[in-house]
Amino acid sequence: MKTLLTINEIYYLVGIIVMLLVGMTLRDKGNPKRLTTALFWFLFGAVFLFGDMLVAGLGKPLAYRVIGSVVVVISLIAGCGLLSAGSYKQRSAEERQASANRFGNWIFLPALLIPLITVLCTVLLKNVSVGGVYLLDQKQLTLAALCVASVSAILAGWKLTGGTPLQAVRESRRLVDAIGWAAILPQMLAMLGGVFVAAQTGKSVQEVVTLFVNPDNRFMLVVIYCVGMALFTMIMGNAFAAFPVMTAGIALPFLITGQHADPAPLVTIGMLAGYCGTLMTPMAANYNIVPAALLELTDKYKVIKIQIPTALTLLTANVLLMYFIAFR
Repeated sequence: MKTLLTINEIYYLVGIIVMLLVGMTLRDKGNPKRLTTALFWFLFGAVFLFGDMLVAGLGKPLAYRVIGSVVVVISLIAGCGLLSAGSYKQRSAEERQASANRFGNWIFLPALLIPLITVLCTVLLKNVSVGGVYLLDQKQLTLAALCVASVSAILAGWKLTGGTPLQAVRESRRLVDAIGWAAILPQMLAMLGGVFVAAQTGKSVQEVVTLFVNPDNRFMLVVIYCVGMALFTMIMGNAFAAFPVMTAGIALPFLITGQHADPAPLVTIGMLAGYCGTLMTPMAANYNIVPAALLELTDKYKVIKIQIPTALTLLTANVLLMYFIAFR
C-alpha cells in the first residue's frame, strides 16, 4: 500500500533543513571557520538528500563506499577542530525576560507537544489508512510520528510567539553550532554498532575470555560482563549497542549456558551496568556533552567528572546484585 509520509520524505526534510543551515553559515562572516563548518554540515545533509540517488546511480557497493568516504571526511573536519560557532542576532536579557513574563508557562507548549503528539500518532495511527493509503510509514512509525510532532511544535511556536518558521531554523543553527560535532554522534555510533554486529565482535570477545578466564570462576565472569558492558558502552555511547556484543560474547555462553544463570535478572542488571558507562563517556553526547554546551559550561566534561563517582558506585552494586541474584 502507498504511504502519505514515508521515511524517505522525512530524510529529504532533514536534508533541506541542514542545507538551510549551510547557507546561513556561509553568509555568516562572524564565523572564523565558516567554510569548513559549512562543508561539515553540507556533507551531512547531502547524505539525507542524495543517498537514494547515489544508490540508484552507482549501485549499493560503490554508493556505500562514497558515503563511507563522506563519513571519514566529516570525522576529520571535526577531529581537526575545524568547526566553530558564528554570530547570531539575539535579544537582550531584558527582552528575553519580558517575553518570558508575557508568555508564562505557555512557552513550554511547543516542547510538550513533541512527546505528546509522537505517542498519540504512534498509538492511534498504527495500521490506519485512508483510501488505501497509510498516513504514516508503518515500518518507521515512531520516526514518522516524531516528524509530525516536530512540525506541529514549530507551527505552535510560530502561532504562540508571532515568529516565523525561518526564525526556528535560525535558532536551530545557533543550537547546532553550540553543540558542534556531538549533534551527529548518535547516528555515527548507531552505524558503528552495526559494524560491530556484522563483524561478529561478540564471538571474538568470547574467544578472548576463554583464553584468560576459567569458565568455572563465576564471580570473575560476572565482573567481566558488567565491567565489559560499561567499557563497551563508553566506546559506543549507548548501552543498547553494547548489549548484543557483550551478551553474545559473555553472558550467553558463560553465564547462562555454563553457570545456569536466570536470563531475566542477568541481562537486566547487565543493561544497568552498561548505563554506568553512559555516565562516564563523552560518546554519550546527548546526556553529557550537549547539556554542557547548552548550559555554556567552561569545562565541557564537567558533567562527566561529577557523574564518575556515582557511576563507579552503581557499577560495583550491579556486580554484587548480579552475583547474588541472577543464579539459581
